[in-house]
Amino acid sequence: MLSAVQLIDFMIRILVFSFLLSAVALTLAKPCETATFKAPNIVIIVADDLGWADVGFHSDRIPTPHIDRIAREGVELDHFYVFPMCSPTRAGLMTGRYPIRFGMARAVIPPWRHFGLDPDEVTLPEVLAKAGYEHRGIFGKWHLGHNDRKWHPNRQGFTHFHGHYNGAIDYFDLTREGERDWHLNDTPSSDQGYSTHLIAGAAGQFILEHAKGDAPYLCYVPFNAPHSPFQAPQEYLKKFAHLAEGNVRGKNKNLRQVVAAMVSCMDDGIGRILRAIDDSGEADDTIVWFFSDNGGVSAIADNNGSLRGNKLDVWDGGVRVAAAVRWPSGEIRGGRKILAPLSCIDVMPTLCKLTARGASSDFGNKPFDGLDVLDVLQSKRDRLDRELYFYNGQQGEQREKIAIRTPIWKLVVHGPNIATGEWQSAKHDRFLFRIDHDPNETTNLLTTNPGVAVRLAKKLIVHRRLQPKVSVGDYNTGRQMFIAPKDWIIR
Repeated sequence: MLSAVQLIDFMIRILVFSFLLSAVALTLAKPCETATFKAPNIVIIVADDLGWADVGFHSDRIPTPHIDRIAREGVELDHFYVFPMCSPTRAGLMTGRYPIRFGMARAVIPPWRHFGLDPDEVTLPEVLAKAGYEHRGIFGKWHLGHNDRKWHPNRQGFTHFHGHYNGAIDYFDLTREGERDWHLNDTPSSDQGYSTHLIAGAAGQFILEHAKGDAPYLCYVPFNAPHSPFQAPQEYLKKFAHLAEGNVRGKNKNLRQVVAAMVSCMDDGIGRILRAIDDSGEADDTIVWFFSDNGGVSAIADNNGSLRGNKLDVWDGGVRVAAAVRWPSGEIRGGRKILAPLSCIDVMPTLCKLTARGASSDFGNKPFDGLDVLDVLQSKRDRLDRELYFYNGQQGEQREKIAIRTPIWKLVVHGPNIATGEWQSAKHDRFLFRIDHDPNETTNLLTTNPGVAVRLAKKLIVHRRLQPKVSVGDYNTGRQMFIAPKDWIIR
């Protein structure tokens, strides 16, 4: 039998031992928690002018089993928004900011334009470089500046570029304005073949080469399909021969067939990329984010389903696009549909915050307009109280299109530049929709809700005034007498 003193001494020893054991356990646990976080590989796939109804999870028009797989194994983004045309969406993706802030919202960058993504903007690959992403590749269409080295992808954070600078290249001879526009980094490439095949092949090779390395990778795949010129391999045209007689608005009577063939070919290319991810053994640890850069073009009837409008419009048919995200190990449970309004400008802040778990959180000194939406993708939050803005001034300041969307309302204004403060002149067309109840924008509620329209218009005017004096400019300015440089070599 222990005495009282011995018993007290024994209990004290037990408590001290327990305390020391707990302290050691906590000390060991802290580095383990940091060490267990593995930054995911990131694959971003962007289609070009893909219509809302051009994917299998929205319509039976065109079978797209591989794009559908991303949505099935991940989450479908039912209200994913971009900008009305190519370059602005790419700029928003690369910066997480509204492209109007740095003069890239008005129009796409045409071949004859000396303009590009401001090097002072911090890009996604630049941030990921700080987070330990040693290999950062882009495969396909750049479209963010092409005639000065400061705008080249390799100067904007990418370590590897394989593709074309301009939009609308020929799919077979890889030319734009009569000169070959196909490059490996900053050197003209002698690759031969259909561009969609070349893009998918190069991206898949990059993934297999850099998977299972000491560092994660970024693989950005901006396909040029199904953007014009409308061209497809014969084997895919045969696959959609049943569409050959469809007449589209009295012209291009086989256009629907060709576009379906182009989409199907791109889908197979995406399947090739997904197989490379599977073969790498890192599918669970790889984020795959897919979306289109804008809505489908007006030449193809019903390619945006019941959504109003097309590419170049600020109606939802121009800016609400097919999208999906897959990341098995990131708690993104598959087979769900996200209804909250998300945007291409959310991609960068989401990925930056995610990868910064194990790195510096210094993303530059320019604030994001987009949001970190990982909790939405993981279904930890189902609502975003935010505003989204859309703008197109490609046809000049007298024919601008601009819109604002809130969780409830959407205001659309067509006409002269509203930066003057005027949005109700006889030259302006105005539309107000309860976008939560009327997603196809059928009923104009402007006259019954004038106070709402005024409140939203004030915000639109502030947004329009963000555009700096120097911007990309009107599309056709400088087109006459333009001669493309040999092989589109950047001097």
